[in-house]
Amino acid sequence: MKETIIKVKGMVCGGCENRVQNALSTIDGIEKVVADHEKGIVTVTSKEEVTKESMIDKIIDIGFEVTD
Repeated sequence: MKETIIKVKGMVCGGCENRVQNALSTIDGIEKVVADHEKGIVTVTSKEEVTKESMIDKIIDIGFEVTD
């Protein structure tokens, strides 16, 4: 397992956290997603083969900006 931290701009509430968590959870190989709108980060626990780029693409697809 690996842990990836992604900085996300535009999350302003718990609903935003849920949208990001739900979207990332649809990617095969992702075990756990914790979004924190106050810190502006998403912490993802996944299998090794899941790329950070695939996570970033999913976040952008739902309307948020990644600032990594």
